[in-house]
Amino acid sequence: MKKLSLILIASTFGTVHAAPITLKSPQKDQLGYSYGYLMGKGNAETLKDLNIETFVQGLQEAVQGKAASLTDEDMAKVLNQYKKRLEAKQLIEFQEVGQKNELAGKTFLAENGQKTGIVTTKSGLQYQILQEGKGKSPKATSTVKVNYEGRLLDGTVFDSSIARNHPIEFKLNQVIAGWTEGVQTMKEGGKSRFFIPANLAYGDVGAGDAIGPNSTLIFDIELLEVK
Repeated sequence: MKKLSLILIASTFGTVHAAPITLKSPQKDQLGYSYGYLMGKGNAETLKDLNIETFVQGLQEAVQGKAASLTDEDMAKVLNQYKKRLEAKQLIEFQEVGQKNELAGKTFLAENGQKTGIVTTKSGLQYQILQEGKGKSPKATSTVKVNYEGRLLDGTVFDSSIARNHPIEFKLNQVIAGWTEGVQTMKEGGKSRFFIPANLAYGDVGAGDAIGPNSTLIFDIELLEVK
């Protein structure tokens, strides 16, 4: 980020602080610093693309009620063009992450499928029985009660009912395909580990910030009850 001109800062805010703001600073200074810092922190990526001096100039002129140097139409056009460039950049980055995850998933599943105790189904789902159950098995239309933990290939836990100490209930045909197929291989009281390729999970879209595009997922599931 560019270093602000001391003259510009002084003319905008009236004071240049050589020393850090502290709780002993005037409240007005603490308030100004807090607003500025939080704005910078919350918009860090965008602000890196800006000329900070003209950003402060626009802020100053707006606060002082001066007429804008650019028309509303011109500003809207500039902001729209920037938004399109940013979205294009983000799309390229998203696709690159997806390609990386897809390759990592294929490599992992190919190696994992060779290990003892790993079963690979026709769909590409892989599972390992950790503890054999003794109760009944669910159908795709069954409502089940389970405990689970979900991880990425790097070991990152993105969701865990176990950690929350709160099992969940759901209809088996209303979750990702890897769960619908996999849990049907279990019996009540059983525990299994599922290795779910992206096409049986959240595909090339992913799920929020936690699960990227084309992510292969690992779930440890305990089937508590078939309703």
